[in-house]
This record gives sequence, C-alpha cells and structure tokens, in this order.
Amino acid sequence: MATVDGATRRRPGRRFRASRGRGPARRGVHPGRGTATASALAAALALTLAAGCTNGPAPADDGRGTDRPASRTDTGTAAAVGQVLAVKIDNVRAARPQTGLDAADIVYVEQVEGGLSRLMAVYATRLPKTVGPVRSARESDLELLRQFDRPALAFSGAQGKLLPLIDKEPLEAVTPQDAEDAYYRGTEKASPHNLYLRPHRVLPSAPGEAALTTGFRHGPAPDGGTPMRSRTVRYPSARFTFTWSPERRGWEITTDGAPTVTADGRRLAPPTVVVQYVDVRRSGYHDVLGNPTPYTETVGSGTAEVLRDGRSHDVRWLRPTATDGTRFTTRDGTPVAFAEGQVWVVFAQRP
Repeated sequence: MATVDGATRRRPGRRFRASRGRGPARRGVHPGRGTATASALAAALALTLAAGCTNGPAPADDGRGTDRPASRTDTGTAAAVGQVLAVKIDNVRAARPQTGLDAADIVYVEQVEGGLSRLMAVYATRLPKTVGPVRSARESDLELLRQFDRPALAFSGAQGKLLPLIDKEPLEAVTPQDAEDAYYRGTEKASPHNLYLRPHRVLPSAPGEAALTTGFRHGPAPDGGTPMRSRTVRYPSARFTFTWSPERRGWEITTDGAPTVTADGRRLAPPTVVVQYVDVRRSGYHDVLGNPTPYTETVGSGTAEVLRDGRSHDVRWLRPTATDGTRFTTRDGTPVAFAEGQVWVVFAQRP
C-alpha cells in the first residue's frame, strides 16, 4: 500500500459496537470464567472485534448511535462535524439496479479484479432506508477513506490478510458480524448479490455536509470549458457513459451499455462527474480465481476532467497526504467548484 505520513493519523480504528451482544463469542472475546458475572460478559461482547461476512440476515434491532469525532477546519481549529457512512456497493450486472445509490453525496468508481468495477457510496446529508447490494472492501479503500473523520465503512468482508490492516485504520468497520441487525438478505437477487444495509441502524441520523471533509467546493462553474454531450470511461471489463441532459441538469449514466437506474426505475443523473486520472497498479492481493487486485492510488497529483453544465473542464487534482481532501484547480491554480448535488468520481488509469 502507498505510504503516507502517519503523524497526522487520528484515533485508531475499531469495530462497530452493536447495541447489544447476542450469540456465541466472537473473535477476540472469551466467555466469562469463574466469578465473571453476566453483566461483565455482556460488556465484553459489546466491545467485540469481528471481521468477515455472514450468509444470513439478523433479527431486527432498534439501532444505535455513534459518538461524534472532531476534525480540523481549514483554519486548523477543532470543529465537531460527524461520521460519514461509506458503503461498498456491488456493480456487476447481477447486482443492478442498486438500492439507495441516488441518496449518496459522493459515488466513487474503482476498478477491481478482472477489470470489473465497484462503487463506494458516501452518505452525509441524508440516509436512505436501504443501501445495497453490499460487497467486500479493498486495500485502496483505506487510503481513500482517510480524508474523512473516522468514517463508518460498511462492507461484506475482506481477504483475511487485509482484515488486520482494516483494524488499524481510523475508521469504524461495519460488517454483518459486527452489526448483524443492520443487514439483511433480499429475495430478488441471488447470493452474493443480495446483501443490504439499513443505514439508520449504523448512524442515528445523517451527520450533515460538514462531515464531507473532501476538499470539494460548490459554486459557479469555471470559465471556459469544452461543450460535451457525452463522455465514456472504459475499464478492461466495464464501461461508463455520462450523457448530458439539459432537462435534468445532470449527466445520465449508462453502465456497460444499459441505463443506470434506481431500484424504482429512475435514471441516475448526477450534476457533476469527475474523471480523475490516477495510477492503478497491482496490489499484494488477489481474488479466489487468482486475479490480481488493482490498487488505486488517490494520494498525489495529476490531471482530471470535471463535467458539469454540459461542458468538460480540464483541471488538475492535488491530495498531498491521505488525511487531506482532494482539491481541483484550473491550470492557473484557481479552485474549481462543483454543481450542487451528487458527485461521481471515476478513477481512470493515468495516460
């Protein structure tokens, strides 16, 4: 994994703490011995660390709250913001249409094994009733998420060798074993494309826009730009086309040749799309078929295209360290603003 300056790391990561413990003891927790009381055992179970994924739904629960971390503003002073929810979402044909994707503030598109794609949806201003299908995490997700203040990361599991790295990260891991009551298995899609998350059982409410410590700005479009009706980004085994819709003031998405729609059939059309050129290299991991896992490097600098208002703007991006948000500027250094609403960031291989 690309190295970053560890001096600015916030408090270490931890597993999601369920509202109440149930069932057999999980990894790292032992049943009470001797004079251990039932209350002590319950407290231990509430602090359990767990990893991986499960194949079945859990009973309903009343949900839980989360404590609120502090973050640094641009002036360096402490400010209470909140904990965003990031969800790894399946994006193969069998997983579509996804649920809750239209409620995300940011949708990151990344390449995974076999040249396929996967999404990471980040929620701050509103929480949908359901999100999914939820799939597994990747190594490069950890670097990408350090720009947020101890985010909650919902995922279905990860490779065994990656789990210790996730445990060390400044995030809160939310897997089906960590928060059984937050997940369920749907009936309309086949496993493993049918695992769904109830976000309100992870966060009590949406933390608000201040939690999006990404460096993104909203405001008027930059001057100039090239009129653009459609833009296509290709991975080895996936492709995305963004077509400008003047009526909707957004870029209608087509994935692998089919319209990208919500579960109720509405076409997704984010007002801003960013095609960010990065280095995509092999990581030290692979899938069960032996395909190498790509690692998307999101710290550094490079070029990008910002699509908004029917035009394409050639810009530069800069993210000095993993704890910084990504800033986009014109060639002369002027900050580039995005349109109000959802932003899609598509990571493409640097030319």
